[in-house]
Amino acid sequence: MDEGRLLEGQVAIVTGVGPGMGQSIALRFARGPAATVRPVSDIQLPYFFAAPQPVGGDAQAGIVVIHEGNGMSPQLLRVCQRLAAKGYIVVAPDLFFRVGGSEAADPMTLVRGTDFAQVQQDVLAAADIARAAGAHKMGVTGFCLGGRLTYRAAVAGGFDAAVGFYGSGIAGELGEPTCPTLLFFGGNDPWIPQADIDAVAARHAHTVVYPEAGHGFMRDGSSDYAPQDAPDAWDRLLEHFGRHLSP
Repeated sequence: MDEGRLLEGQVAIVTGVGPGMGQSIALRFARGPAATVRPVSDIQLPYFFAAPQPVGGDAQAGIVVIHEGNGMSPQLLRVCQRLAAKGYIVVAPDLFFRVGGSEAADPMTLVRGTDFAQVQQDVLAAADIARAAGAHKMGVTGFCLGGRLTYRAAVAGGFDAAVGFYGSGIAGELGEPTCPTLLFFGGNDPWIPQADIDAVAARHAHTVVYPEAGHGFMRDGSSDYAPQDAPDAWDRLLEHFGRHLSP
């Protein structure tokens, strides 16, 4: 399955911790693609967990955060921590764990080796982890590949709100989201044709396009970051989730 154009990146560390598990797991990968991919199928879904203190208090909502085509990254973990600081129970699953984990190979190799029907179940399982920690409603958000998977999750059902960022390939699988869905794109994105963005915007009124932004404009600390547009998108994300995930 062609999961669209992906932008390569670098990942330094992936950490998964779970509520009530009493342990944490740190996985480190060398930079650059591995020579071989070693599938892993006999472990539970690994994920990064972030939540306010106390967990489950004040009728908290939860959010699943879906990584880019390069897998789990420090930027993704910062997004999770920022959302937790806003009161959300956050779970970010490593959806590449069955093909060796984030940065076990180049992004396209990982994507081509991934069973995306199973990935959809993993996204729902991540939501269940947040619910088990006390989340009463669930949102989903993601970037790049995660933006496309966010859209799929919104269409498939199981979430109360969705926010997708620069998801390549959405135009080829337009559907009817089962929850309020907000989509973001950069008008200067070399990985997503303008015609695709136009098709998505024509189908979904709640689509925001920043004309000067490129792909990855939310990646703080990188050359892709858009200092004018990213804060605006973040505020819109918080407003969207605040409106639709409230008790």
